[in-house]
Amino acid sequence: MKRRAFLVIGGQTLAFALVPRTAGSRLLFGQQQPQSALDAIEQRVARVIQAFDAQGNHRTGTKVDNASAEWLADEVRQLGAEPSLEPFTLNRIDPQSSFVRIADRRIEGVPVFDAGFTGAEGVHGRLGPLGSDVEIGLAETEPYKLAEPGIEYRSQVSEARRSRHKALVVLTRGSRPGLFLMNASAFSKPFGPPMLQVSGAESNWLNQQAQSRTEATLVAQVRRTTAQAFNVTVKIAGSDPTLAPLILMAPRSGWWQCASEQGSRLACWLEAMRVLAGGKPARDCFFVALSGHELDLLGMEAYIKRRPDPIRRAHVWIFFGSDIGAPRQPNLIHASGDVLEQWTVAAMEKEGLTVNGKARHDSQARGEAGIVKRGGGRFVTVACGSEVYHSVADRWPEAVDVAALTRYAKAFANGALELAMQSA
Repeated sequence: MKRRAFLVIGGQTLAFALVPRTAGSRLLFGQQQPQSALDAIEQRVARVIQAFDAQGNHRTGTKVDNASAEWLADEVRQLGAEPSLEPFTLNRIDPQSSFVRIADRRIEGVPVFDAGFTGAEGVHGRLGPLGSDVEIGLAETEPYKLAEPGIEYRSQVSEARRSRHKALVVLTRGSRPGLFLMNASAFSKPFGPPMLQVSGAESNWLNQQAQSRTEATLVAQVRRTTAQAFNVTVKIAGSDPTLAPLILMAPRSGWWQCASEQGSRLACWLEAMRVLAGGKPARDCFFVALSGHELDLLGMEAYIKRRPDPIRRAHVWIFFGSDIGAPRQPNLIHASGDVLEQWTVAAMEKEGLTVNGKARHDSQARGEAGIVKRGGGRFVTVACGSEVYHSVADRWPEAVDVAALTRYAKAFANGALELAMQSA
């Protein structure tokens, strides 16, 4: 039966509203376990997600992002490990005035962070379909699809970047009408005209205005600030430092509160650390929680630069993908080879989890795992679908199924310990 947990932090009470269980509910995790032990894991998972959600908008290099790094470091210390905050510098973008005005309507939006920008006066001209002879084009993103990482950046958006329009309005599409922001995959080398992301709920009206070639003004004004962001890194020493290390990574920055997208990763990351810290592994285990995820994977780039050949040197990279355990959503696993795929399936099945989809070994890998794949490293990742991916609606508790997430956290924590104990 479905369970929902509501956690009040800050020294207040912990209260769970539980749907009544069936007699066999203790077998949901694949084996008979004391209910108190399962509740303890769920409480840890719930506490992490709620705390992360309550911090605010986790954009890279902001006050919230940096305070969140300190919070995560403190969580690590409570597990008996010693964290390090590894800084990297970026030219942070802070939106100032971002809207499109048509007739007597003003529609607020968010600039595309790896395109051009305008001044306070903006760009004025006719709004029309993408590719037409107007000054301001109208384009649409593709909805997020679990099986096709990066699809939202292809199609019309790719065409729009190469267009001759002076500016573009980009309707964002998701599983429901709303604003679903794109990651800035070219943040380090931005290109294209100014682009303003607006809610797909405006699609019908804006398409009507585009067909009529209505006069419009688009403003995408930002301020740039030199800032620091931090990766949180941890080492759990193994008994044999000559063995290739295990690396477990989880992005921690993103748009809005991103409770499911990033919070679920961190809950799994911390649970794996707890198990490995108490398990006396044979090989060294390195953990990294990465900022810069939504901005061209800046944190991963900084992490690799600090270390000699970490990609090929690692025994396995475990990458915690987005929205793990999202309510009513399928999962997808991606491994660099058959052996790791079989390991993943076995680890999940032990906790009563069914694998819904398997990506081809040679297919495009998600996020930071793509860097590992291109570098020839061995990796495995799991991700789940989401109805609120990159949306302001990705909030605790609605976007998180604590019971499901707990099963994933247990599966990969215990599976990681198995890998860490291997002596060859």
